[in-house]
Amino acid sequence: MLAGFIVFAVCYLLVIIYTSIFYHRALAHNALTLPKPVLNFIRFTGAPLTGIDPKAWVCMHRLHHLHSDTQKDPHSPQHTGFWYTFIKQHKSFERTILGLMRKLPRYTEIVSDIDFDVHWLNKKGYWYVPFVMHFIIGFLLWMTTQNPWIGLGYFFGMASHPIQGFLVNAFGHAVGYRNFDYPDHSTNNTLVAWFVLGEGFQNNHHMYPASPRFSMKSFEIDTGWFFVKLFSLLGIVKIKKENIPSKAEIEKGTITVGAY
Repeated sequence: MLAGFIVFAVCYLLVIIYTSIFYHRALAHNALTLPKPVLNFIRFTGAPLTGIDPKAWVCMHRLHHLHSDTQKDPHSPQHTGFWYTFIKQHKSFERTILGLMRKLPRYTEIVSDIDFDVHWLNKKGYWYVPFVMHFIIGFLLWMTTQNPWIGLGYFFGMASHPIQGFLVNAFGHAVGYRNFDYPDHSTNNTLVAWFVLGEGFQNNHHMYPASPRFSMKSFEIDTGWFFVKLFSLLGIVKIKKENIPSKAEIEKGTITVGAY
């Protein structure tokens, strides 16, 4: 069982690194710069690995910031209900992919700076392929190791994004504390932040969306920031340090202009 948990943790971490570091901080908010080879690697491997299309994810997330906790928010628990957020985020993601494929301005204009298209898996309607692939790999791991926990750990780790997204989208806009009086219902939830590389600090993030670091107070720990710094040392990303708010800005609570 321990081996299964380790496999799950590694796969879970891989998925959240893709979404939190590459999709979110780099592509959605331009808080990080990705070298061209890294960008190409993410755009081609993101959907097969995580089951989540990078361009569609960025589009929906920017719409969330633009309409945070209003009726137009793709996944606000303030209007859909806390638990229904899990279903709402999935339905909104489907609509976003279709909107991008149909070239609807509401979707295409908000990601006009993303110079690649929806992944071919989604264009062809093969959205289910990554999940089938991970199921088969998990089954093969089970059979070859004779340890069902390893197979289950692999599959559920690689298919974990819906849960990760729900933790942020629901708890991050309903349960927690607020450092800033930002005009929405975003909150900071420390427990959630531990499980999703700092993404639980939603109030901080909505206040300073272009910051590559989500922690603002001394007692807050953004584990994703550690990976950002590690990847920076390895040349995988480049940190836009000018986007990190100063201590004076944080104390003053200056609202960043712009949705992203």
